Amino acid sequence: MRFETRKAVKSRPCAQDALGVAKCWRAAVYLGLLSSTFSTAVSQLSAARIGRDAAVDWMSVAAIPARDWALTAEPTVGVMAVGIAFHQWADFSWALVFFGVFGKWTARLHPAKLAGMAVPWAILTSALEWFVLVPLFPFWQPIFTLQQPYWIGFLVHLSSASMYPLFAWFRRCPSEQEVFEGRTFLRFWSLGAICGLLGLGAAALFAAGGRELAWVGRDPTIDQTFMRHMSTHHEQGILLASIAAERAGDPHLRALSKLMVASQKGEARIFTHWWANWFGEPMQICSAEEKAAMPGLLDTAAVARLQSTAAASFDSLFVELMTEHHKGAVAMADWELHQGTDPRLRLMAHAIRHEQQGEIALMRGMHGAFAVSLAFQNMFADNVNRLVVRLLP
Repeated sequence: MRFETRKAVKSRPCAQDALGVAKCWRAAVYLGLLSSTFSTAVSQLSAARIGRDAAVDWMSVAAIPARDWALTAEPTVGVMAVGIAFHQWADFSWALVFFGVFGKWTARLHPAKLAGMAVPWAILTSALEWFVLVPLFPFWQPIFTLQQPYWIGFLVHLSSASMYPLFAWFRRCPSEQEVFEGRTFLRFWSLGAICGLLGLGAAALFAAGGRELAWVGRDPTIDQTFMRHMSTHHEQGILLASIAAERAGDPHLRALSKLMVASQKGEARIFTHWWANWFGEPMQICSAEEKAAMPGLLDTAAVARLQSTAAASFDSLFVELMTEHHKGAVAMADWELHQGTDPRLRLMAHAIRHEQQGEIALMRGMHGAFAVSLAFQNMFADNVNRLVVRLLP
């Protein structure tokens, strides 16, 4: 009798009548709510472990529908809520597409097959958002693509798609949930997801208490030099962007300047936190010689010139000086990416290299297909200093 029940449940597809289709769509709704919430929790808990400021990332997401209104020097709770809500709506929609629109082919898949489809589906959906839906039609917002490298969106989509195997449980009525093929797999899969979430939560809790995951590099000198130099570089970047946030004549440039302040403040906090936890001593201040040799660091005369310049010439001067400043940060991040030893710092360096090249493009009004092409190139190289490198003997 047990075997007959299993066989009957295995052979019963999501019926093609109106009732069966409604059951599949209802299950897709439940799954969408779960998967989007799970990816939000994973993103929030894991961001700082890989050098991301979750508040700034949610603000960047909020800027997709809310435009410049969402960009502030200190992300507010309201802006973060908009970013999280928009992210969850997007993840929820992808679940409806996968199990509702494509339900004829996906609804009857074994949970293990759904798990196997998580990676290709995450690649497809994150690429559509990063390359098309956000920077082009329908949102026409290049900030997200130029600011955040593609791999961040892929990881978020992968965490969401990892919940898709549970659709096989949601689409069955209570009596069928007790016995169906794949139930054992789902037990272990769900247990793994719960343990993973608890592990991320524990890591975040310990980090908040001053016990960050240990440094795992090979050469502390290289990583420490990058952290010290980039922290000093960010101090000046925050100063320059703060001036522009108050004085820039173009409203969009003012909003971008606020984003620069927020992102660099967040990264500076992460450097300070990691240094204290990894090396157990205060971060050393860069010497005058180090500052003089630091690429892109402006002298006091240049900063004073920006502070005192007339309003009519402020915007063009700020773009010129901040471009020079960003080019230096890109060069430093590129050096850490290739020479650094701790994987988290290398991930962070890659994101900084992408972000600051993107901000140079944003200050110059890049948008549309050209911005997408530029963002793709920025994923793989330091493009803003490439001409200088070629001219060197």
